[in-house]
Order: sequence, then structure tokens, then C-alpha cells
Amino acid sequence: MPARTGAEYIKALKENPPEVYLNGKKVEDITNHPGLRNGVQTIAILLDMQHDAKLRDEMTYESPTTGDRVGLSFITPRTIEDLERRRVMMHHWAKANCGMMGRSPDFMNVNMMAMAAASDYFAQNRPEFKKNIENYYEHVRENDLVLTHTLLNLQRNRAAGATPLEDRTDVALSVVKETDAGIIVHGARVLATLAPLSEEIALYPTTSHMLPGDAPSPTSFAFAIPCNTPGLKFQCRESFDSERTHFDHPLASRFEEMDAVAFFDNVLVPWERVFLLGDVALCNNMQLATHRHCHSGHQVVTKNVAKCEFVLGLANLMTQTLGSNTQPQVQGMIAEIIENLEVTRSCLRAAEVDAKIDEWGVMCPAELPLQVARNMFIRMYPRMGEILHLLGSSSLMALPTEADMEGPLAEDLNRYLETETASARDRVKLFRLAWDVSCSAFGARQILYERFFQADSVRNAIILYNMADLEPTSATVREFLSQE
Repeated sequence: MPARTGAEYIKALKENPPEVYLNGKKVEDITNHPGLRNGVQTIAILLDMQHDAKLRDEMTYESPTTGDRVGLSFITPRTIEDLERRRVMMHHWAKANCGMMGRSPDFMNVNMMAMAAASDYFAQNRPEFKKNIENYYEHVRENDLVLTHTLLNLQRNRAAGATPLEDRTDVALSVVKETDAGIIVHGARVLATLAPLSEEIALYPTTSHMLPGDAPSPTSFAFAIPCNTPGLKFQCRESFDSERTHFDHPLASRFEEMDAVAFFDNVLVPWERVFLLGDVALCNNMQLATHRHCHSGHQVVTKNVAKCEFVLGLANLMTQTLGSNTQPQVQGMIAEIIENLEVTRSCLRAAEVDAKIDEWGVMCPAELPLQVARNMFIRMYPRMGEILHLLGSSSLMALPTEADMEGPLAEDLNRYLETETASARDRVKLFRLAWDVSCSAFGARQILYERFFQADSVRNAIILYNMADLEPTSATVREFLSQE
């Protein structure tokens, strides 16, 4: 099957819906639910971009299995040019969602590609797991499925010395039984962003939550299953899409990707969907061994570039509209956003230029510049939200709605809110966008997401410290000190 259209995705989601709960009720039709349907429509728009005649060669490539055109984010890169092509494709999607969807389908596509390319790693656990991961990647690629993942167990106590969460099998997702048909898992996982809009969900280890000890553990596994698997349920947070117009909430009314907690009630995972099981060492090392984090980092930093571009354009239009763009302090703040964009873009390009073929024969982006970019974005994005506050100031407050612009005080609004460069309506529309980026519930969620999506900043700094080779620079200083 070639790359799907948006209509095909919506039809599949309607026919095979996951079990989703929102606002105390079960969602009967995700594709029509007021808090979810616009996010579904945005994913459909992204998929439709693969069929745009002008973008065909930048969005798809020929499947190595069928020869059909499939999504370019699935490509197994063998050259730097392949990485560049993939980045162009991912930037198209990121630009289309203004960098506001952290779980656009390309994120998981590159993860599954990396794991499948390193299939021999999974064979060390059990020989059949090699074929399992290869078949699954091909299944997802050829059917253009929308995936998400959930990686973390819930915690009841974060105090030092508390019982490790992996030992709390009443909380952690665990294997409770092995059967002829597969494994039975029970427990909960967080955070399943995009899960209510997804068709498949993957669960695998991450280095941010290492499993303790060396003995076989019921919490050591990797697998993927359909989101509508019996016993799997998703509890959503409240939707930030409040059924308002694109004028009133331009981002929330389009890009609500939804976050959820995943509950597994004795869920059967068929053996053909299991990729790792019981081996703590292999699970703990999986991310580094497969380099999946480098490929997902390539997607994430591409998304971050698009997000910086969007905020920069928004800040520029805000100050032009207010006539404040000649003020030194305003130019200084916009220069900060320019710096953020250029540093992020430079790290992305460095990761491609310094890419190397890994042990699996895959062209792997350089890890260090991606780690730098991701760690810096934790600080960059909240600051960019603050800059929008400072640039907008009182213009972000008491904003009329679209209905107000046509209401009883329309004449007053049009007279008093216009500026020398913009009509009242255009001004309000622009600043409602700035509000949705930096002040609304949707905007606050974006800032929170970027603070923690890249992982904990302190832990990232430690990783960066241990990743960097400091000896050459130290040798330079020692050589200088040795001079007479």
C-alpha cells in the first residue's frame, strides 16, 4: 500500500478506535469529538501533503519492498544526502504545524527505522525477535500507520531511598504471564502523547529510566500493539481545543495532539509483536546500541527549527504592528530569537555534516550537536514565550473575540484598536495568535512540554559532560603552560 491519504487515516481511526476517556466519558467517535477532531484533521492534512504533486519527491520515496511511494520519514539513510532529504521532508511537516506537534508521525517513524536496522541487537535476546522488529517496521511503513509511544512508569514516591518504581509491580507496567499466544502485561504508563489519535503504540526502554540489577525483570521488554487492543485504555487530560474559531484560538483549534495516561488491564501482546523480553542489560542498552535517539533527535531538532522560525516571524509582525520595532530593547529581544534559530539550525546541520555510518550500516547523525540543541531548547523556548509577553505587553490583555469584532461595540473596536500598519481586526487576530503561543492553556502546555520533552536539563547536562571529549582542549592548555 502506498502512502495514505488523510481520508484513509480518518476512515481507519473511525473503524478501529482506541478506548479513550475524556471529561468523565468514553469517547464514542474520536474523529468527531469536539476536543479531538481538529487534531485528527491536522494529522490528515500532514498525510495529504504526501500526495501534493509539487512535494512528491520531497515527501515520499520508493519502498524497497513494493516499489510504491511511501513516506520519506521511513527511509533508512545510507548517505548524508539521505539524511538531508529526510530533514527536508520533516521540516515540511513541522512548518505545517508551526512546530507545535511534538508527536507528528515522523517522530515514531524514525525510531522504528533505527530499531529495525539494528535488528541483530534484538536477536541477542531471542533469535525470533530480529524478524519481529523487521516485520513490524515494514508493516508500519507499508501501511503508513500513525504511531505513538509511552515510556515511563508512574511513580508514587520520588524521595531518595524509596522503593525503585520498577519493583512496584502494582504500579509499573509488567509482564504478568507468558502464554502460547504471547505475553500478558498489566499496569500503567505515562505519557502517551497523541495516543487517542494514533493507530499503534510502542513501548520500549529509555536510558532516562534505567532498570535496576541484572536478573530477569518483569518490567524489561519492548513491544508494539494496536491502540484498540482489548484491555488498553487511555485517560486524556482536558482538551485545550475549546471549540473556538481559528480566529480566537488559532493553534489550539488545530494542533491539539492530546496527552494521556495508558492503562493496560491484562493486555495480550502477541509474540510477533515482542522485540525484547526479560533481559535487563539489553533493555538498558537498547537506546544507545540502536542509535534510535540520534534519529529521533534529528526529527526533534528539525521541529525545533520550525518552531523558532514561527516564533521569530510572530515576534516580528507583533512589533511591526505596534510600531515598536525600531526600539533598541525590542531589537535586542528579537535578536535573542534569531540567535536561538541560528544556533538550533547550525546544530542540526552539524549533525548531518558530521554523520557517520554506524555498526548497522545506517548513516547516523552526529549525537553531540543534537544533544546540545535539545538541551539548549529547554531554556530557549520558555524564554521565547517570555519575550512574546514583553513584546506584546498590554496588547495581549483584554483581547476581543471574533464575535466581538462583529458585535455591538464593533465600531469602537475598529476605531480604537487599529494601528498605523494594521486594521483593528488584523491586529486582534495577530495578538490572539501570540496569546495562544504564550499565554493560553495551549501555550502553557507547549512551554511545559518543551521543558521536559527533551528530558531533565540537569541529567542532560551530565550526559553532555560525559559525551564530550575534553582531553584535546585540556591538552592545548597543558601545552601552552609548558612553554617557557
